[in-house]
Formats: sequence, structure tokens, C-alpha cells
Amino acid sequence: CNFSLYFLLEVERKIRANDREYNSSFKYATNSIKTSKYNPFTFLPLNLFEQFQRIANAYFLFLLILQVIPAISSLSWFTTVVPLVLVLSVTAAKDAIDDIVSTHVTNCVVCGRRTFFSLFNNRLISEKWMNVQVGDIIMLENNQFVTADLFLLSSSEPLNLVYIETAELDGETNLKVKQALTVTGDMGDNLEALAAFNGEVCCEPPNNRLDRFTGTLTFDSQKYSLDNERVLLRGCTLRNTDWCFGLVLFAGPETKLMQNCGKSTFKRTSIDRLMNVLICSTFMYIFGLLALMCIILAVGNGIWENHAGSKFNAFLPREENTVFSAFLTFWSYIIILNTVVPISLYVSMEVIRLGNSYYINWDRTMYHARTDTPAEARTTTLNEELGQIKYIFSDKTGTLTQNIMTFNKCSINGKSYGDVIDHYSGQSLEITEEMTPVDFSFNRLADPKFLFYDHSLVQGVKLELPDVHAFFRLLALCHTVMAEEKREGDLVYQAQSPDEGALVTAARNFGFVFRSRSPETVTIEEMGIQRSYEMLAILDFNNVRKRMSVIVRNPEGKLSLYCKGADTIIYERLHPSCSEVMKVTTEHLNEFAGEGLRTLVLAYKDLDEEYFSEWKQRHHESSVALEDREEKLEKLYEEIEKDMMLIGATAIEDKLQDGVAQTIEQLAKAEIKIWVLTGDKQETAENIGYSCNLLREEMNDVFIVAANSPEEVRQGDARLKMCPDTEQDKFLIPEIILGNTPKVVQDENVNGEYGLVINGHSLAFALESNMELEFLRTACMCKTVICCRVTPLQKAQVVELVKKYKKAVTLAIGDGANDVSMIKAAHIGVGISGQEGMQAVLSSDFSFAQFRFLQRLLLVHGRWSYLRMCKFLRYFFYKNFTFTFVHFWYAFFCGFSAQLGLDLSSWTVVNHLFVWGSLGMFFILTFTMYTDGLFRLRPSSFAFIGTARNCLNQPNVWLTVALTAILCVLPVVAYRFFYSQISPTINDKVRYKVCQTKEPAPRPRRTRLTRRSTRRSGYAFSHAHGYGDLVTSGRFLRRHALTPSTGLIPTGRSPGFKPTGRSAGYSPVGREQNPKQKVEPTSLQMFRAVKDCSF
Repeated sequence: CNFSLYFLLEVERKIRANDREYNSSFKYATNSIKTSKYNPFTFLPLNLFEQFQRIANAYFLFLLILQVIPAISSLSWFTTVVPLVLVLSVTAAKDAIDDIVSTHVTNCVVCGRRTFFSLFNNRLISEKWMNVQVGDIIMLENNQFVTADLFLLSSSEPLNLVYIETAELDGETNLKVKQALTVTGDMGDNLEALAAFNGEVCCEPPNNRLDRFTGTLTFDSQKYSLDNERVLLRGCTLRNTDWCFGLVLFAGPETKLMQNCGKSTFKRTSIDRLMNVLICSTFMYIFGLLALMCIILAVGNGIWENHAGSKFNAFLPREENTVFSAFLTFWSYIIILNTVVPISLYVSMEVIRLGNSYYINWDRTMYHARTDTPAEARTTTLNEELGQIKYIFSDKTGTLTQNIMTFNKCSINGKSYGDVIDHYSGQSLEITEEMTPVDFSFNRLADPKFLFYDHSLVQGVKLELPDVHAFFRLLALCHTVMAEEKREGDLVYQAQSPDEGALVTAARNFGFVFRSRSPETVTIEEMGIQRSYEMLAILDFNNVRKRMSVIVRNPEGKLSLYCKGADTIIYERLHPSCSEVMKVTTEHLNEFAGEGLRTLVLAYKDLDEEYFSEWKQRHHESSVALEDREEKLEKLYEEIEKDMMLIGATAIEDKLQDGVAQTIEQLAKAEIKIWVLTGDKQETAENIGYSCNLLREEMNDVFIVAANSPEEVRQGDARLKMCPDTEQDKFLIPEIILGNTPKVVQDENVNGEYGLVINGHSLAFALESNMELEFLRTACMCKTVICCRVTPLQKAQVVELVKKYKKAVTLAIGDGANDVSMIKAAHIGVGISGQEGMQAVLSSDFSFAQFRFLQRLLLVHGRWSYLRMCKFLRYFFYKNFTFTFVHFWYAFFCGFSAQLGLDLSSWTVVNHLFVWGSLGMFFILTFTMYTDGLFRLRPSSFAFIGTARNCLNQPNVWLTVALTAILCVLPVVAYRFFYSQISPTINDKVRYKVCQTKEPAPRPRRTRLTRRSTRRSGYAFSHAHGYGDLVTSGRFLRRHALTPSTGLIPTGRSPGFKPTGRSAGYSPVGREQNPKQKVEPTSLQMFRAVKDCSF
């Protein structure tokens, strides 16, 4: 068959399992990945091409050609060849080392990982990633990375489920569920059946869409539909699954992860671009101004040749044609005056950049002791660019935040918990590390990492206050978390979201420990007593409901409904008797939201046994209905979730990294704009924006763009609200650079501060060619831009858009594989060595452990590097222009003969010889004249043995040397001192102001602000449809018994569960619900410890 057209444009992919010969005929990509710029064959041409983009190198190549012509060359050709070859060689060696360190090492690590795949001889052998091919069947074990894009065949879990973590793709650490087809899942771990599997897959060609997959499986004359739920993508991690088998669909560069990664580009600094401009100006100067001067000199040469040239024939050969003589003189002076742009300039710049890189590597203030991670400059060519950053594009999860949710505060029956109160002043104290946290030693199953500082809450638990117990009982029961107990007392929770995990962990520490679940029961331990609740129904989260409920029966047979969700949703379904508690709880929610915490409201309801039985029957009928099933179920949920009793509210903090808010504040003062590009949910991103002060309540407005069509995106009037008087056609200005006239979007003045939040679906429309300028113009007017639910490719597209239309230097910072494309697209890429692997670090130009180090990298090292380079260039050009004008002036004294005023072949060597050689010879001769050997040869002539050494041991000699040095340096120091006093620079003024400051500024405290209710319940709003159906059906469950890792030979599969259920009634509180419980503060509450620190 002729596959040439197929290779040019792959329309669909055909794969046959366990048939390498058939699959190899299509020449699909192997699983070997190369991210390096060079290989042994392309290194020399590509590197020379990049180096000759520097006009100085091309300039000296042109001079070399001129020097080869004997008639016009006053210098030997090797005087240019040797330095040029040396410069090119040193730069090429540096580029090769950078490429080997940053990319080839990465390739070796990734491609050298080992996995398992099935051969045709019915056994599993260990093999490297790079040898995996399309059509192979491979086996993965728990906590392993997915080797390539796989079609899931079978797994060790009930109903062929697998649990994966997608942090490397979208930054989310919560687990996601995939399920294999029944027809392939029945093969289990039977190696004979897997080796004999000959199914054919026909699917879409390689693309970068992470959220969709279409294909079909043909097996045993039957066709089965394949979608994204049957596919495991490269970069994911297998969790809570002992083993699984998969068929390789896409390998290596054709995987969706690599399709979203940008290509490695040659990054150049603005200094390099400025040098090209200066050198071009020098060319214009040489061929413009100097051309005019050379014409004058040529005329003078002709006059001199006619009048006085005949007298010097013995010394200077005379050209009969004076015009030709002038022509040769012109080109001769082009060669002589080449020192205007010396070839050593770039080498000197590289040395300075190398030194600046070492300053970054040695900076102890950028060293993170907890992870033993120093800052690292992974490239030596971009240091001074750090001082010119205008736009920062940052990931959220793991970059701004620690990706750790913590239970921070709560409100129970109108009483707020979580603040530490000063007994004397009654004011809330700021929680510091010096404070003593609550002691949970009474609970043997408590999580030692959980910290809480309000001792009154744990006292309420110990006093068995009914409202407090009901609060934590709800948290322990109303969720879809899975518990794994590796050994006695060592519980590990796997949650659908980090929020749920934090709530269940809080209940665990306060004595209500979730132990295990089955399709029919949930087992918790209440204050040391194990109780099993019958799980009758789960009314799960979705984007419309914005709440979750469970219906359970306690061991005593009482039935009740527990619910948690957004405050606006829960308040509409409360009993009228809760109005007073609701008012107080609302005040608490406003306080929590003002601190950037994520809130939920908790409520319960007692159920009647007879009513529930009838409701359960209707629920079953609706769940099997073929028409309007969702609408019928929603009506039933609304019916039962009414007249609930309010218990309280929770406040969860997505912990920011240390110093994030302060760093953002300092960067904003430097007029650096920060855009957040995250794959996380919109509400989560907004909450973090408020937490780190990117979004503030003081802003005039925050525009939310969540459209489903280009027309809806275009209809947004955000720009007109910010600047009504702007004209449509006057925001683009042409910028002429080297003859090109690219369009640049100018900055527009806006009255007030605005924020923009746009989701990935709307961003896809906004980045279209007919709308990208309008989007960029609107975004640049805003103080803060947050793009959520964006793909890795969209992150890179946003960066490219700003680079294309803004005259600004960009920086991208991230910590995961989903940030690699953004890091490569920006002028400067920064990687954070966080919890999502090292892919971002390996693709970055600079790396460190914490976002707060970015402030010092830009405002200290960036500024210093830029100033050092500018001062060096200023001095270097001054020195070389001075040296060049010496030759120009000398032309008037040598008959315009293009002779050298200085002997360039020896003057540098002579200078060094006389300066350094004289010093060396002085000490050598001095010590030699007073040695024992010369004394023995000529005692009368060399009588003073050891005089030189003894002399240097005398203090008065060193005093004389010091006084001489001081007298020589003192005039210069005095001049500079008085000059700084009389005419101080900006740096002198700033330094003087800092010295006059008596006390450092107090550490800024976050002001509590009242925020809209829609900002409070981001947790509830951020969830799509949950896993409630899987829990009740047995499809979301681990096996009861723990199975050890299988190694090379996997074990058998575990049986599934069959769901059952009954009805009953229960009331969690055996008294009136509304009265407040007042708990006096205890003596265990600590005083505030204040420690001022300065940067």
C-alpha cells in the first residue's frame, strides 16, 4: 500500500493489538522523546546559524573577507580568524553544555524509566519507556506514571475501575475515575487472553485536546464506542489501583501531553537585540559618516600622492591611478576601524552573564532549607532580561498555593470557632508558629499534621455539646471520600476534591473518624466508639444543585438527611425557625469570605419512616425512567431537601505559599502585571485571587466572562465600561525595528482598578484572529487577569499573544508539566520544584522552590545584572571609540596611507608584559638576590641573606605600603564623596532615605472585608457531578482486604459489590436546635507573639 499521503495528513488512526508488523507499516512515532534543540548532526549548522544572527559575528566575517584581499588589508587575516573562531567555539561549547544539561539529561531520565508490557509468549518482561510502541499491551502498577496514551483494557478494581491523578496535566491533585469496557475487562490479568487479544482500534489522529477522545473498538465482529473515559493519558499517575493493562494508542511526541508542549526556541535578551541595533547603527555610521570622511581622506590621499607621494616612493609604493588608490584606501580604513565593534565584546558579555548566574546560585536568601533546594540559573544568557519584566504569567496550584486545603474556622449554632482571643483586650490575635496548637492526644487516630489553635472547640467536643457533635458527625458522613488503612491506625483518605478531604480530616481529629464504607454502610468512630450507619441514598453534587446530601440510618434505627452546600442554596431550604441562627451565621460567613476562605453551610433534617419509604419508591421509578430522568430526580431532591435545620458553616483555606501576597504587592509597585493561567475551576481561582490580593473588594468591578459562543464573548462591554471614550482604530501604534513595522498595542489610561476572569471555553473564542486584539486590549486595561480552566496550549497562546502585540518582556512561572508550554513560550521561564514533579524545572531558564523568591530574582538580581551589563557596555564602547579615533587622527600624519598608528600585533602583549612581567620580575629578582645559593657563590656580593623575607615581616614596611595606597586612593574617594553630596544620584537618595528610617515597616495584615455571598461558597460551586452514583452502586470502591503489590506476576481480580438499602429515621440532636451554646474561653488560649521581620 502507498501510505505517503496518509503520513502527510493523518485523518484517522488504525491500530491492531499485539501486531507490531501491522502497526509499523504506518510508521507511528515511538515512545522516545527528544526535547533538545540539537543532535550530533544538526548542532554545527544550527548553532552557527544562531550565532550569525548576531550581526557582530556576520560583521567580522565580512571583515575577514576584506582582509583576504592583499591590496586593501593592512592586517593579517589570522588576526580576525583566530578571535572569530575562538568566540564561535566558546559560545558553541556553552550552548552545547546548556543543551546537554537541560534537555538530554531529561530525555535520559524519562526515556530510561522502566515499565511492563506483554509479549506474544504469554509473559511480562521489564522494558524501558523508549522501547514501547503503538499497539503494545503494557501493565502499570500502583503509583506509576502512565507510559503513553493508553486504551484501558482491565484493572484490579471492581467493575474495571482505575483511579488516576492528573496533576501533571491540569494541576489538580484530586482523583479521577476511568472504567474499561466489559468485553476487555473480563480478560483481567489473564496473560494468555491478553496476548491473544487482537482487537482493532480506529480513532482520531494525534491532537492536543485533553478533554475529548473519539474512537471505536472492533473485537469478535462487534463494534464498541470509545470515549475519554476509556483512555489514560501520558503524564497521569495511577493511584489506589494495584494494576491495570492498557493498549498503546499514541506514543512519544504524538501523546496529548507532548502535543500541548511548545517547541524549544532560541531565546535572546533585549540587550542582544539592542546590540544588533547598535551594530546596525555602526554600519550606517561606517558606510554613512565614515564614507564621507573616507571620501575626504581619499581626496587628501590623491592630493598628497600628486604633490608629495613621489618623494616617498622608497617607503610607500605609489599607485599611478589616484582614484583607484582612494578606493583602496576607503576599504582599508573599513578594516582598520573595525574596533568600533570589537569581537571580544560578546565574549566579555558572556563572562559577565556567567558571573551573574553564579550570584543567583550562591544567593542564600533564595535557598529553601525545608526541601534543601537552592535557586538555580539554568541558562547564562538571560540574566539582565530579568530586570525588564513587564508581564508575569503564573500557574495557581502549586505555584501561588501549596495545594493543601486546611480546616481553618467554623460556625456552629451561631458561635464562631477558629480565632484565638486575647483575654485582656478581647481582640483576635494573629496566629503564628509560636502559638501552641490544640492537643489531640486524646484521639489515637488523629492526623498529626492537622493544626488548630482554638482550644474552645475541642472542649466543646469533650463536653459532648449536641450541636458540636452533630456538626462533626455530618462532616464524617456526608461525603464520597474513600478510606485506605495501610496499617492499624494509619488512615489515608482519597477524596474527590481537596476540600472534601480537609473536612473529613477535621472531623477525624475532633473525634469523628471516618474508617470505611461499602455500598450499604459507612463506618465511623465517634469519640472512640465505632458505629456503622446504613447508607440509604446519596444526592450528589452537580453544577445546578450546588449541594450534596446523604440519607442514613444510625444503629438505633433513626433516619436523617445531612446536607452541605452553598449558603445561598441551603438558606432557601431552611426551616423558618432558623432565622436567628441564620443571621449570625451569615455574619460569620462574611468574615470568613473577607479572609479569602472557602465556605460551606451544613444542615440536617429528621425523616419519617413512612414518608421515606414512599419517597424511595418514587426515586427508584424516576431513576429507571427513559424520558426526563434528570428532571424527575431533581424534583424529588427538591421535595426532600426542604425545612432543614441549620447546624453551622465551615471555612477552608487553600494555603498560599509563604510570602505570596507580599511578593505580589511588591511586584505591583514595580508596575509588573501578573496574569494567572490555571486549569483549575473558576470559583477556586477567584478565591485564590482574593486571598493573595490580586482581586480586591476595592476594585471598581471584576468582569466575569463565561460564554458559550463567539457572539456572547464579543458582546461583553468591559472595555467600554473601563474607558468609554476610547477609539477603535487608535490603540495600535507602529514600531519600526530594523525596517519591520509590527503593530504594538499601546497602554491605555483607565480610571479605577478592574479585574478580568475568563474561562477556557470563552478564551478559545477570544484567541481567534478576529477577536484577539479586542481581548488583549481589554485585558491590558485590567489590573488583574485570571484565566481558568485553560489547557496547556491555551496558556502558551496567551503568552504568545502578549509577546506579539506588546512591547514588553514576559515571564512565565509554573511547577507542573501543564506549564511547560507556557514556560517555553515566554521570554523567560521559571520553574518551581513543587509537588507536581520536575518537568517545569527541567524546561525552565531559572528555578527555585518558592514563589516569593521571584521578588528577589527580578528586583535584585535582575536589576543588578542589567545595571552591570549597561555600565560595562557604556565603558566598552567608550574605550573602543577612543581607540578607533586614534587611528583616524593618525591618518593625517601618515599621508592617508591606511597605516596603523599602533602596532596591534604586539602592543597588547607588550603592555601586559611590562605591567605584569615587571611586577613578577621584581619579586623574583628580589627574592633570588637574597637566597642562600647566591650567598654561597658570591659571599661578598650577596651578603644580606633573607633580607627580602625579613623586610616583609616588618610592620613599618606594610604601614608604608598602606599609607602609599591610601594617599593614592584618597583623592578619588574624596572626589566621589563630595560629588555624591553635591549632586546625588537616585540610588544615593534612596540609600540615604533607607538609612534615615528608624524602624522597619510593620508587617501588613490582611483586612477583613465583607464580600458578596456568591464569593463565599466557591467550594460548592466548583464541583461538577460527583461520584455518588458510583458509591451507591459499588463501582467506586476498593476491596475490603488489602492486596500487596503483584510485582511481575499480577494477582487475580476482586469481586464487585451489590448495593442494597432500607429506610428508617434518626435525629442527631435530642433537644431544641436554636439556642446558642456559650463556652467560656479557656486558660489554654495563648497570647499573641509578634515578631517583625524585614526583607
